[in-house]
Parts: sequence; C-alpha cells; structure tokens
Amino acid sequence: MSERLIPGAAAPDFTLKNAEGQEVSLRDFRGRSTVIYFYPAASTPGCTKQACDFRDSLASLQQAGYDVVGISPDPVGKLAKFAAAEGLTFPLLSDEDHAVAEAYAAWGEKKNYGKTYQGLIRSTIVVDPDGTVTIAQYNVRATGHVAKLRRDLKLDAE
Repeated sequence: MSERLIPGAAAPDFTLKNAEGQEVSLRDFRGRSTVIYFYPAASTPGCTKQACDFRDSLASLQQAGYDVVGISPDPVGKLAKFAAAEGLTFPLLSDEDHAVAEAYAAWGEKKNYGKTYQGLIRSTIVVDPDGTVTIAQYNVRATGHVAKLRRDLKLDAE
C-alpha cells in the first residue's frame, strides 16, 4: 500500500472510465477544486447513502467551486446502473484493478468479523485547482461523512 496522502502533496494523476465508458482524468478538473471519494461497492447500503448525500449536496458544493468524483472497483456497467437508479449526476469512475485506489492509499488491509483481507478503504481526498491535496481523510464513515466534509470545507451545513 502507498503512503497516505497528506495536505500539500501532489495528487496522483489518473485516467479511468466513467459510467458511460468515456475516459476521465484528474487533469480534466484542473482549475476547480475536486472532491474524490473512494467507496467499496455500488448499490450497497452504505455506498448508496454516501453517494446520495453527495448528490443532495452537489449543487452547493459546485457553487462553492468543488466538483465531485466517486471511484470504486466496480465495472462500468454496474456504475451505470447505480447512477441511473440513484439519480447520480457526478462522475462515477471504474478502478477495477484498484491501481488508482492504491496510488491514493485507499486500498489496503481491512478487518471484518475477525478476518483480514485487502480491500477498498472508504476515503475522501480534496484536490485544489492546481492538483495539490488539501484534505485527505481515510476510514471515513458512509453516514454523516458529507456533512463532516462540508464542515471541514467551511461550507454552511445543509
């Protein structure tokens, strides 16, 4: 696993396919701040709650100058179904080989019911318009995370 990113570090560039199968790169967001959140699996209860929280805060985040991008190890087809089912209008990107998650230190050892395994660590990285990390949060909780992030970004609570 890569070392966790810290504020001031350069955000690793990436190019991944979105739910429509088109390539999206971090450099596409240059000039705006970007919230990149890593989630384990589309259409699961926690990931759906988190995605819907981002959806419901999207307009105010964008008004404050933040774009939102979700990244998971799901294939493109599953992301398309998830986006359609939940009305998600921000990009969901497929990182099936988890190379981007590894570069962002969002892939690593997890424990569940006494078992240890490798998996996606729910994480949120905020990148400034120049590609520098301003916030790096790991092992975040799905429920309440967007509200906490809004406080950390010093945005009014919704």
